[in-house]
Amino acid sequence: MDGYQTEIRYFDGHSRAALIREQEVSYPDGRLIVSRTDTRGIITHCNQAFVEMSGYPEQELIGQPHSILRHPDMPRAAFRELWETVQAGRKWHGHVKNLRRDGSYYWVLATVIPNVRQGCIAGYTSVRRKPARSRIRESSELYARLREAESQ
Repeated sequence: MDGYQTEIRYFDGHSRAALIREQEVSYPDGRLIVSRTDTRGIITHCNQAFVEMSGYPEQELIGQPHSILRHPDMPRAAFRELWETVQAGRKWHGHVKNLRRDGSYYWVLATVIPNVRQGCIAGYTSVRRKPARSRIRESSELYARLREAESQ
């Protein structure tokens, strides 16, 4: 399998080794990826589309941090903004490049919504859909600039 190994560092301080391949998996038309997490971002539920697109079996996803899908091309600032937004009780929208188990990737247009129970945030639901190719190009360029700024 072609590709390279890299260490992915997360904004919360932890890191992991991952295989990265420059191979995109096309997001299927008409599918929605749905997952739920607790307040720490630990996956508590995922639908079949999530399992298929991630390349992980469901039993390997449940109980893992959602960041298991974090591609190193994603800037830390994007996830910092996501967390600040949803922890404040607001909905977040954005384009995300996700890392599959086999090291390939796929792009999504994500919406993350806080799940509020009795006035408190109890977790988050994320719904992903197929993004427009033009928005993927724009996001790729923006994220490259943000990563460059983060490395300085």
